[in-house]
Amino acid sequence: MSDNSNSNNNNSIDHTKNVLVEKHISYVVNLDNKKEEDFEYWVTEHLRMNGMYWGLTSLYILKALDKMDRDVIINWVLSCQKSNGGFSGNVSHDEHLLSTLSAVQILMQLDALDRLDQDLVAKYVLSLQQEDGSFFGDKWGEVDTRFTYCAVSCLSLMGKLDLLDNNRIEKIADFINRCKNFDAGYGCIPGAESHAGQTFTCVGALAIINRLDLIDRDQLGWWLCERQLPNGGLNGRPEKTSDVCYSWWVVSALSVIDRLHWIDNEKLRNYILKCQDNETGGIADKPGNVPDVFHTFFGLCGFSLMSYFDMEEIDPTYALGTKTLLKYNIKLPWNKKL
Repeated sequence: MSDNSNSNNNNSIDHTKNVLVEKHISYVVNLDNKKEEDFEYWVTEHLRMNGMYWGLTSLYILKALDKMDRDVIINWVLSCQKSNGGFSGNVSHDEHLLSTLSAVQILMQLDALDRLDQDLVAKYVLSLQQEDGSFFGDKWGEVDTRFTYCAVSCLSLMGKLDLLDNNRIEKIADFINRCKNFDAGYGCIPGAESHAGQTFTCVGALAIINRLDLIDRDQLGWWLCERQLPNGGLNGRPEKTSDVCYSWWVVSALSVIDRLHWIDNEKLRNYILKCQDNETGGIADKPGNVPDVFHTFFGLCGFSLMSYFDMEEIDPTYALGTKTLLKYNIKLPWNKKL
């Protein structure tokens, strides 16, 4: 399907039918101009590393990564690394697995992974694994399947997954399996409610450690398909409203288990289109709401995973471009694109 909006950047474009490519590029590039006196600047200050990853990857999908200053970004990312190898969300914050993975992803996209002491990063990641196979997010001890995904993804991207011996791998697989519920979805810890976001992290982690055999693909596929609402959008759990971010969490998991064709891709595409801001660019969580970089990224990921419009391919496991992964010789046996 073609996108005829690339060369036209005026408000006459029907955003319910076209991707506002140039406006999205402008929206992401101008995020860096947020002023310190702005409320939004401070409420997102601790998420700057994640925001940088979402923005850069959005530009990658839109084939506009060269719009950002590579050297400035690399130097800022490296300034957020702590002495133990972990990365913080911003210079003045503590290190965390979430921001550490984002830092590695950013450096990979900018072809600067060689600037990193990868052994030190790997040591930090490994130090957070617990006896039951789970991972703390940081030194304060919170456990969540998000952190398991961050740990194995980070190690894999640096080519250091072999630092996890068979015993550690089996404990990771067992912990994730204990987070699986009767509906085949996954929660943040054993016994927690199934959630599409947590389901992606568990499916992604199992894909990376080559344990997709633990998943009941048909039952999980059915639960994920039930997330699609009559308006075409997806929710994260039963009785919730639709949200563009699930265009990543649900669609990525369906892609990994080869069940993406079980939802109505066209209806989802149309829902994401309606969530675009026709004036400023960017994508919101719901039609008519204010856009943000988080939902812009996940909306564009949805388009890419469903192969709509002329966009770069995003990998559903690593949330990085397939071209980036191939450059680093990272391949997963289930993904025929790699």
